[in-house]
Amino acid sequence: MTTTSLAKEKLHVINTHVHNIDGIAKVTGRATYSFDVKLPGMLYGKILRSPHPHAKIINIDASKALALHGVKAVVTGKDTLGVKQGIWRRYSELCDEQILPVEKVRYIGEPVAAVAAITEEIAEAALDLIEVEYEVLEGVYEPYEAMKKEAPEIHEGVERNINVTRHIEWGDVETGFEQADYIREDHFFCGGQAHMCMETRSAVASYTPEGKLTIYHSNQSAYYMQALMAGVLGMKEGNVRVIAQYVGGGFGGKFELDGAIFTSCILSMKLHRPVKVIYTREEDFIATKRRTPMHYWVRTGIKKDGTFCAREARVVSNGGAYTGMGATALYLTGFFHSFPYRWENYRYDGYRVYTNTLPSTSMRGFGAPQAMFCSEQQLEWIAADLGLDPIEMRRKNGHYAGYEVPGQAFIASCGLDEAFTVMKEWIAKKGKLPANRGIGFSAAGFMSGGIFNWFDTPYSFSSAVVTINQDATVELHIGATEIGQGSNTTMAIIAAETLGVKVEDIKVHSGDTDHCPADLGAWGSRQTLMTGNATKRACEDAKAQLLEFAYAKMGLNIVYDLDIKDRWVHIVARPERGMPFDELVTIALRGKDGQRIIGRGFYTPHRKGMISPAYSYMLQGVEVDIDPETGKIELLDSLTAHDCGQPINHLGLIGQLEGAFSMAAGYGYLEYMPYEDGKLMNPNLVDYKMIRATEMPETPIHDIDTYEPEGPYGAKEAGEGLTNPTAAAIGNAIFHALGVQMKECPIRPHMIVDALKEKAEKEKAGK
Repeated sequence: MTTTSLAKEKLHVINTHVHNIDGIAKVTGRATYSFDVKLPGMLYGKILRSPHPHAKIINIDASKALALHGVKAVVTGKDTLGVKQGIWRRYSELCDEQILPVEKVRYIGEPVAAVAAITEEIAEAALDLIEVEYEVLEGVYEPYEAMKKEAPEIHEGVERNINVTRHIEWGDVETGFEQADYIREDHFFCGGQAHMCMETRSAVASYTPEGKLTIYHSNQSAYYMQALMAGVLGMKEGNVRVIAQYVGGGFGGKFELDGAIFTSCILSMKLHRPVKVIYTREEDFIATKRRTPMHYWVRTGIKKDGTFCAREARVVSNGGAYTGMGATALYLTGFFHSFPYRWENYRYDGYRVYTNTLPSTSMRGFGAPQAMFCSEQQLEWIAADLGLDPIEMRRKNGHYAGYEVPGQAFIASCGLDEAFTVMKEWIAKKGKLPANRGIGFSAAGFMSGGIFNWFDTPYSFSSAVVTINQDATVELHIGATEIGQGSNTTMAIIAAETLGVKVEDIKVHSGDTDHCPADLGAWGSRQTLMTGNATKRACEDAKAQLLEFAYAKMGLNIVYDLDIKDRWVHIVARPERGMPFDELVTIALRGKDGQRIIGRGFYTPHRKGMISPAYSYMLQGVEVDIDPETGKIELLDSLTAHDCGQPINHLGLIGQLEGAFSMAAGYGYLEYMPYEDGKLMNPNLVDYKMIRATEMPETPIHDIDTYEPEGPYGAKEAGEGLTNPTAAAIGNAIFHALGVQMKECPIRPHMIVDALKEKAEKEKAGK
C-alpha cells in the first residue's frame, strides 16, 4: 500500500494499525446484542404475516390464541394509532406504511398481528390460532405492468402506481448528441439483493407505568429510531430511549422502523412488561426491505477521440409495497450515474413504482452499484467499438480536484488520475491471458456523508461531547452508531490524535439516546467525515481548556506554541520542556475547583453541493475465469485502487474495502432473488447464494491518499463506495474473456451460456 498523503501536520496515531476497540468483546462472546438482552418478566413476541400479496383485511379473530395457556396479548393494527410511518417525515405523502396495517396488506410477509407469550414456542403456536378473513385482490409484481392504466391500485389515489419521480439535468442534451460522432443506447436490468446482516432484525421493548419506553434495537441510527417511534406512538422523543449496543451489520437495511421494534413496543405498552421480538432468517428475507431492482435505459454520445458529449438515462425501479428510503435511492442512482466523469450535457429521469412485492430501500452504495453496472459496461463497449483505450478514454473525461458537477457537487479532492495509472500498470503486468480468462475494471465515485435531513430537525448532523477524567482517561460521547464498520475505533483514533493521548485512553460511548448527543446515524458513509469532525472539534475544545492551565503553570505567554503528543505537554519549539498529560489534568481540575474538563463539538455541512461535502474515488479490477459450457464464473484476482483522503485506521481501511468487494462481487454474479406472484422463492442460506471465503480471490489494495479539506485530518469515505464498481468490473471481465455483453445483474451462469449461443448463431449467420 502506497502513501502519498498531502496532510501538512505530522500524525502520531492516525493511519496506524489499530484493532477495533470492541474486538476482544466480540471474539470472546461478551458483546451484548439485542438477541442477548434479558429483562425481568420478559415475554416473547411473534408476528403473524400475510400469505397474500394484495388483500383487504376483513376481520381478525384472536380469541383462540388468547385462550392458549401462556399467551398474554395479541395486537393488530386496531391497537395502534394507525400512523403511517416513513423516513421522509418532512413529506407526508412519502410516509405510507402502517407496520401493522388496518385495512389491507400489500406484500407477502407483511405483519398482520403479533403475539406475546411466556415462551417463543407458545407464541409461535398461537399464530396458528389467529383467524384472519381476507378479501384477496389482484396483485401486480413488475413496475412496467404496474404503470399500466388497468393495473390494480396498490395505494389509493396514486396514479398508475408511480410512487416518486426524480429529474436531474444540466447542459443542452440534444445539442450534445448532435455533436457526437457515435451514439449508443442499451437497456439493463439490475436485480434486488438481501442485506444479509449476520444479526437479523431484533428488538426488546420495555414500557413502564411512568410512561417511559426503553428499546434495545439493532439499528443504524438510534436517534432516528427514537424520533420515528415517538411519532408513530404519539410520545415525546425524550420519553423514548433507544439503545443500539452491539449491532451485527446494517448495510442500509436497519435505518427504518421494522416489525421487530414496532410490535415489541405495541405489545409492551399494552402489557407493561418487556417483550422481545427476534426475526428468523426466513423472516429477515421475506419481511425486510431489499436493494432496489432497477430497469435502466442509457443513451451515450461520444466523439471519435473519446470526448464525452452527452448522456441520457431513464430508470424505472421496482419500489415494492412502500416508499422507505427508495425516494433517495432513486435520486442518487441518477446522480452517481454521471460519476466519475465530466458530462457537459446530462439528463436523468427516474420513476419509482409501487408493486405487490417486498419493499425496496437503501443498501450499501445507495443506488450507485446499479448506476455503475450500466454506465461502466456501456463505456467499455463504446471504447471497443471506437478502438479506444478504455482507461485513457475514461481518464480524459474524469473528475479532478476543483471540478464542479453543474448544480450538484464541488470536488475538493480527487485521486482518480493516479487510480487510472495504478490500474493500467496492473493490467499490463498480467500480459496475455489464457482462453476464457479476462480482466475487467470499473471506476466510481461516492459521497462522504449525505446532505440530507429528512426530519428537518434543529439538531446538527453530528455532535460529540468529550470529558477528561481525573485519572487522565477520556470519555467520548457520540450519537453515531457502531454497526461493525469500526466507527467507534475511528472516533477513538481521532480523539487520541487531537488530544495527544493513546487510543487506550479513550472510552467511546455511542448509540444510546439517553446519554449521547443526537446524530443522524450510519448511512451514506457519513460517520468518518461528519462524526469525525464533531469529535475533533470537541477534543480541540477540551485541549484548548487544558492548555490555558499549561501556559499558566509553565509561566509562558502566547508567543510560545504548546502542544500535546504521546501524553506529553510541551513547547513545540523545545519539546523537551513540558509535563506529563496526567499532571496537567490534575492542575486543571484543581484550578476549576474539581470540575472536569468538558469539550463540545458539532458538524453540519453548509451547502457543500446538493449531495455531499466530499467524494471518494476508486477503481476496481477483477480477473475471472469462465467455463463456457456451464457459464460458471471463478474470481482469480483483483486490485482495488482507492482514494479515501487521509486514512484514519490502516487496518480498518483494509477490512472495509475487502468487505465491500465481497458484498459487491456477490451482487455481481451470485445473489439472485426470484419471485413468483410476489413470493420470494429462496428465503434461506441454502438457495440464496452468497460468496464464500473459498471463492474470494486475493484482494490487494492500493491506497491513494489525498487530502480532503472538509474532512477530519483530510479523511473521507472508505468502504461503502467500493460496492459501486465491482459488478461492472466482473461484467467487463466477461466481455474481454468471451466477447459477450451482460446486461442483467446478477450475472448467472445460464445468461453466459445463452449469450455465447446467441453470439455463435450470429457469427454463423454472418458467414
